[in-house]
Amino acid sequence: MLQPSTLKFLKDLKKNNTKEWFDKNRKSYELAKEDFAALANTVIAQLGKKDPTIATLTSKDCLFRINRDVRFSKNKAPYKSNMGASFVQGGKKSDLAGYYFHFEPGGNSFVGGGKYQTDPEILKKIRQEIDYSWDEFSKIIKNKKFAGYYGDLEKGDGISLSREPKGYEKGNPAIDYIKLKCWITTAPVTDADLLSKDLAKKIVAAFETIQPLIAFLNRALIE
Repeated sequence: MLQPSTLKFLKDLKKNNTKEWFDKNRKSYELAKEDFAALANTVIAQLGKKDPTIATLTSKDCLFRINRDVRFSKNKAPYKSNMGASFVQGGKKSDLAGYYFHFEPGGNSFVGGGKYQTDPEILKKIRQEIDYSWDEFSKIIKNKKFAGYYGDLEKGDGISLSREPKGYEKGNPAIDYIKLKCWITTAPVTDADLLSKDLAKKIVAAFETIQPLIAFLNRALIE
């Protein structure tokens, strides 16, 4: 579970997103960061028993900075109002697919994973793997447990191409997934879940549900 003080810090930060306020409340931030890091380490320890590719990670390999990159954004707020952790082989800067937990009080938290924002060469490899192994990929995303928890991979504007990529036909049975520019899926996490003693267990269960998807995507990138 996360401490109520950690949720309170992020709620207060959202209302007072300035460097001056943050500096005055840095101790509260450090405590919130430690709380989130402890949760991340628990998730690593539990998930690592099922997925050895992330077993050697530490929270430092997974947690993202709370500072925002405002160089190219109209929103100049210096800090994020959330904390996030990416559990991926090689750490958060890795190009491989992985698991993600986003913690933001107010009903904006979620759990999920996949491969997000990637380059043309990686796109090509994943699309080819889906095309060549469509039966296997189809079974993964249509699995009863996967579909019941996540529904499907995310699609729509910004995520899917408007037409099929070069070299693929419209009639290809896998075309809706070949057209994707990233392969991700998410499920909501409530504020009550964040404070539950079973939070780590719930996150790990959600990650285990998409482990076959992560393994499939990374096979395309590693082999």
